[in-house]
Amino acid sequence: MANVVEFIKESYVEMVQKVSWPTWRELQNSAVIVVIASIIIALIILAMDESAGNLLKLFYKSLA
Repeated sequence: MANVVEFIKESYVEMVQKVSWPTWRELQNSAVIVVIASIIIALIILAMDESAGNLLKLFYKSLA
């Protein structure tokens, strides 16, 4: 049990004194970048899905 308590104490000290936390502004900038990247990736996947769907429709129409 002493090991667990020591681990918790050391973890707390590390989180408070050794970790460099981002500022609020840096956090906002990172969030904006993630949102923009997510939208771009979603649009690329949408384009690929629509293209594949249209190709399959064209293929099935040619068989009928």
